Amino acid sequence: MDTLRSVVQPITHNLPAPIRDLGVSIIGETCYNALLLDVDIENTECLKLAISKGLGIGIIAASSIVKVPQILKLTQSQSAEGVSFLSYLLETSAYLISLAYNVRNEFPFSTYGETALILGQNVVISVLVLNYSGKASLAAVFVAALAGTIGLLFTESLLDMQTLGYLQAGAGVLGVASKVPQILAIWQQGGTGQLSAFAVFNYLAGSLSRIFTTLQEVDDKLILYGFISGFALNCILAFQVLYYWNAPSAKVVGKRKEEPVALKMTPASTPKKGPTTRRRG
Repeated sequence: MDTLRSVVQPITHNLPAPIRDLGVSIIGETCYNALLLDVDIENTECLKLAISKGLGIGIIAASSIVKVPQILKLTQSQSAEGVSFLSYLLETSAYLISLAYNVRNEFPFSTYGETALILGQNVVISVLVLNYSGKASLAAVFVAALAGTIGLLFTESLLDMQTLGYLQAGAGVLGVASKVPQILAIWQQGGTGQLSAFAVFNYLAGSLSRIFTTLQEVDDKLILYGFISGFALNCILAFQVLYYWNAPSAKVVGKRKEEPVALKMTPASTPKKGPTTRRRG
């Protein structure tokens, strides 16, 4: 331990002020002094807090691009096959309520920051799915309804915290229920279609990490149970992606079966004229 301190302390004691201030803002003055200045890695409380903060920041960073592969798959294929709009509608609703609940309760941003980033990407995906499903007019209705809901949830004079707490309880159910239509869509079609495997596995890792960060930093059972339930269903989605890897969907298989088979005419199959019975002369 003394050897480690002799190597690390000359560095941590001479960090530039902006880096020091950033570290203090993330883990607090007490834990900053314990872990970086004193190099006390036996301080389990501060160590767990630092790990939780690190995971939270990592999740937020990853969430900024988690749905980008899904957006690219939709735009490149010009098809919404295998992607459930109902699933994204429910998930977007749950994320919007959770975002308002966390912001108005002033919870640490590191415990919910990805909610805002994923919410924005979900809106883009929902609009694309409606557009590629031939329901472009509904996309405008969806965006207008979303804007109205944002105004309602974030305005204290319109919605009190007690009611928002009830909605957060419902958001946990919505978040879990949002996975069910997608699971059913994959099972019914026998393939993942345009569903992004990157997004699915990123969600799985993120939901597991969020269980840890919530236990460490947020004393709220509503949020914790939502992440636990979401992780369970994300496991099912991940299993489906692995099971149906590179498997064509039922629609594609059906189209292949319906394609007519061209018959090649060979010289041997050309009908021959029979002998004529007409008399000559």
